[in-house]
Amino acid sequence: MKFGKEFSSQMVPEWQQAYMNYGSLKKCLKDIMAFKLRSKHAAPRGGAKNQHGGGLSRKMTLYRTFSGLVSTPGRHRRGNSDDLEEGVPLTATSGPILVNTTVDHGCVTTFLMTTEEGGEYELVFFRRLDDEFNKVSKFYKGKVAEVLKEAVVLNKQMDALIAFRVKVENPEGWEEDERAVEITQLASDIASSAAAISASSPAGARSINVSKAHLEAIQEGGSSRTGRTEDVVQEEEEEEEESNGASACTAARDVNTTKMRAMRPAPLDILDRVWLNDTKETPRSTIKGFLQITKQTDLKFSRENLMMVEAKLRQALFVFYQKLRLLKSYSFLNVLAFSKILKKYDKITSRDAMKPYMKMVETSHLGSSDEVVRLMERVEATFIKHFANANRTKGMNILRPKAKRERHRLTFSTGFLGGCIFSLIVALAAIIRTRDLLQQEDQEQYMNTMFPLYSLFGFIVLHIIMYAANIYYWKRYKVNYSFIFGFKQGTELGYRQVLLVGFSIGVLALLCVLANLDMEADPETKDYQALTELLPLFLFIAMFVVLVLPFKFFYGSTRLFFLTSLFHCLAAPLYKVTLPDFFLGDQLTSQVQALRSIEFYICYYGWGDFRHRKNTCNTGSYKAFIFIVAVIPYLSRLLQCMRRLFEEKNPEQGWNGLKYFLTIVAVCLRTAYSIQKHQVAWRVLAAIFSVIAAIFSTWWDFVHDWGLLNRTSKNRWLRDKLLIPQKKVYFIAMILNVLLRFAWIQTVLDFKFSFMHRETMITVVASLEIIRRGIWNFFRLENEHLNNVGKYRAFKSVPLPFNYDEDEDKDD
Repeated sequence: MKFGKEFSSQMVPEWQQAYMNYGSLKKCLKDIMAFKLRSKHAAPRGGAKNQHGGGLSRKMTLYRTFSGLVSTPGRHRRGNSDDLEEGVPLTATSGPILVNTTVDHGCVTTFLMTTEEGGEYELVFFRRLDDEFNKVSKFYKGKVAEVLKEAVVLNKQMDALIAFRVKVENPEGWEEDERAVEITQLASDIASSAAAISASSPAGARSINVSKAHLEAIQEGGSSRTGRTEDVVQEEEEEEEESNGASACTAARDVNTTKMRAMRPAPLDILDRVWLNDTKETPRSTIKGFLQITKQTDLKFSRENLMMVEAKLRQALFVFYQKLRLLKSYSFLNVLAFSKILKKYDKITSRDAMKPYMKMVETSHLGSSDEVVRLMERVEATFIKHFANANRTKGMNILRPKAKRERHRLTFSTGFLGGCIFSLIVALAAIIRTRDLLQQEDQEQYMNTMFPLYSLFGFIVLHIIMYAANIYYWKRYKVNYSFIFGFKQGTELGYRQVLLVGFSIGVLALLCVLANLDMEADPETKDYQALTELLPLFLFIAMFVVLVLPFKFFYGSTRLFFLTSLFHCLAAPLYKVTLPDFFLGDQLTSQVQALRSIEFYICYYGWGDFRHRKNTCNTGSYKAFIFIVAVIPYLSRLLQCMRRLFEEKNPEQGWNGLKYFLTIVAVCLRTAYSIQKHQVAWRVLAAIFSVIAAIFSTWWDFVHDWGLLNRTSKNRWLRDKLLIPQKKVYFIAMILNVLLRFAWIQTVLDFKFSFMHRETMITVVASLEIIRRGIWNFFRLENEHLNNVGKYRAFKSVPLPFNYDEDEDKDD
């Protein structure tokens, strides 16, 4: 694999814009190469002129001599922040470039051969190279500063956890000296790392004296640098002493241990300034918050609270460690990319620019800082000791989970079941054709009873297939769907696994249909065999049981995630609305006909109609439930929008709620018209409100959910950023969305086709809505992904177990 593709494949999707633009720099190199090829072809005509006049050869020789006489204005010192602050250039002793690195302007490279023929192309290359380096370096410094601040917060949380654990396990007391060392261990490298990064900037160097007293309160541990020899450490320390920033860093780290312990409060005193942060979302807590009932803030030293605190901190440390891993990978990949692109430049131009420039890169904060590595080591040690019973293998397996391996068995099973579905569909069509079942007298009876029962499985399988297709294209276009949905790392399903579930349901459903068609009614009593009519019920119960059982088999974690989101949808607005919850709510709005099929199951088997294959589900109560079932998904989304409007104060959620309210009115009017066929008033009202709801919903899909129809975008009527390079795909998707959304016209205008039964037409219209929802899913998540990319959000915030009294912290 070429480096460019490998570089792109290993990027953090949300940080893609912050990586070095390898493709742009390669394009500059192609321009340089193209110019040299043109010059080479033009050389014979200019050869005589050069021989007589000596112009070009003489000039090139002079410029090469001039570039070789350039002296080094200053000696570069590894880790010397004075050079950066004073603007002293960090340069190479020879070569075609002069590299200057300052704090104010970042890296500025002077190309010394601009007067050579084609030098302007190389000048453009180095300008873009500097821009890319400054962008990468600035982003990396910002992220490192963020994780250092987060490390300080996590250190406080660990202090409180250790004290809390002691109070639970040994309320009578503890050994002060032993716990005192343990409670401040995580902070050892945070102090030195914070000082190091602060000393690399003028503002940080000025503020380091202010924070010195706070840093002195943190116990120094592991001050030696990991993986370096004593000579290198000594040399670096001598160089650090030559700069003011390094002297400040050294002063902040080399503190008197006895004085620190005297200043540090007693470990158990930490609990006097903290209280539990109850982030567990329950209907009860929601009601209390709405009624503004004061929460209990006193600490209860119980085993249950200790387990809750440990679980939250374990997750927080895990997520923090993943951030550090990504930052380490970010630094390594970008340094490697600069090395690769400069190597290509040297090869094309036969110059020696790689060594001086890479020396600057490797000695910069991007290439030489070790804050991230040291933090990783401390997090590993803390996690292994406190959350893995000092078992390093167990702890590292949790912190660094292994990627799932694609198994040939899964691929074979999915393909085999897909072939079975195709074969069963062909067999079903052949049986219907040869037996002429569609022309028999009981065909109407079968379509009114058994067909709605089996169509439920068709809706589910179609939705699963569309979801599998979404996963395939999300992965293809690098949409980080697992992060957006919040799946636990390593538990997200691939498209093959999703297809395996859908094809399994499809095979079982088709087998039941074939078995049902093969059994005849009793010729004397005209009763159908109970076993025959119970086949769809057995399949429905089996599917339901597998879905709700909490056993850890057949993708147990995914089932639990689905059921949790489903419960949150049904219990809206009592739970905080997250993206998986409202995303699932939107899926349910496209499965209204499937929900009505479930209602028919209850009526058909509960009232005993299955014994005679007849449909008596036309009473007043059943008709009332037809309205209720159809409204439940839209009402759930309306309540979710109201909850978000109340919490976020975002007026857009109010307009989104209006969309679902109009849809509820339209669905109720269409349902009323389907029951009262001859009422013209119902038909007119249903048509008017359906048109209004459809137009408003379509506009909302395009503008808010998909982020399209932007007139000022550089991609007219689309977004500024698109994942799919073919722009026509977006316009085709918009046209299909309009056509499929207006498929409800059939229910109002009551189109009739001689070759299609009414139940078949209802199934086709419902299937078209599921297909529309599948298309909507891709572009909705693409827009969410691009929003995360725009804000560089690669991780979700993790709730911490303790809240600190910040006022008391300031006093201390």
